[in-house]
Amino acid sequence: MAFTKTYDPAPVATAITGGSAGNREDLTDVLTILAPEETPVLSSANKQKANSTFVEWTVDSLGAPAAAGIDEGADVATFTDKFAGRTRLGNYIQKFRRDYKVSDLQEAVDSVGPARIAQAEAKSIRELKRDVELALCKDFGANGAGDLQVQTANAPYLMRGLGSWISNTAQPTAPVPADFRTPASSIHDTGVFSEDILNDLITSMFRVTGSSNSVMLVADTGLRRIVSDFARTAGSTTNSVRNVNYDGGSADIKVSVDLYQSDHGIVSVVNANPDCMPASTGTVTTGTGYLVNPDYYGIHELIPMGSTRLPNQGGGERGYVDCALTLGVYHPQAHGKITAVSAAAAPAA
Repeated sequence: MAFTKTYDPAPVATAITGGSAGNREDLTDVLTILAPEETPVLSSANKQKANSTFVEWTVDSLGAPAAAGIDEGADVATFTDKFAGRTRLGNYIQKFRRDYKVSDLQEAVDSVGPARIAQAEAKSIRELKRDVELALCKDFGANGAGDLQVQTANAPYLMRGLGSWISNTAQPTAPVPADFRTPASSIHDTGVFSEDILNDLITSMFRVTGSSNSVMLVADTGLRRIVSDFARTAGSTTNSVRNVNYDGGSADIKVSVDLYQSDHGIVSVVNANPDCMPASTGTVTTGTGYLVNPDYYGIHELIPMGSTRLPNQGGGERGYVDCALTLGVYHPQAHGKITAVSAAAAPAA
């Protein structure tokens, strides 16, 4: 016996017939962006004004402490150039842009979201921030010979990202002198990542700056999970021990780490934008992380982030959002990096 159904049995390319032809749509006003938007590196950086396409800063160091005394009556026979070790570092401005356009008909109709010029402009700004975060977090070698690239007829300015500045090796363009490179002890690039190793990295950074209370660990998903799983007390070889503070009036036990208390200060642990972090190696392929001190890096803006509307030539409103900026790493030795990790094996039962 034939009966009316909610679907049309006819092929997709044909007209809808039958009772289902009169069914109303149930399209809600909910619009969900299916992409991570957080930009912790960009958001935590101090902002400064740039005045050129190449931003430079100087770095210097102090001599090692001396314990030797001076003979009574000894005259000063030799003199030291206190600025002989001073050098200049720099980074090129990189330009970012996202365009948008909405037709005149789309601007006029009623839609979910809605999908008008103001919403297109806002979405472009959100995309632009992710572009900047990606550039800030990129690692050395992401653009061929090196991250730092001057404007040419065939290539735009490209700045050097955090992964390149936090490096102990020589770099092909505008190198950081060996005396100012990140200590190897502040970089973990192979093997099992453990709580002891994290403490070693923080200790290495502390030996350079004398302070680590402002340090922030920007961790990709795999690394964040490893850090959250650190036990606060040591277990035996056969038992996994976790020591957790529990409020008897609460039904929840929180085991994630947002503030990690190390031997040399408290480190904030934040989630990186997984779309913007460079790929890592090891058994945890999302194990990249940066230990950064916001006091020692900043953003220099030549063109602040903003929107420009272009003339409507008949088809609809259009425009673009853009900015031009670079990353200033004022103290490459004050940061740390985690590029390759594997999780420790679970203890035997």
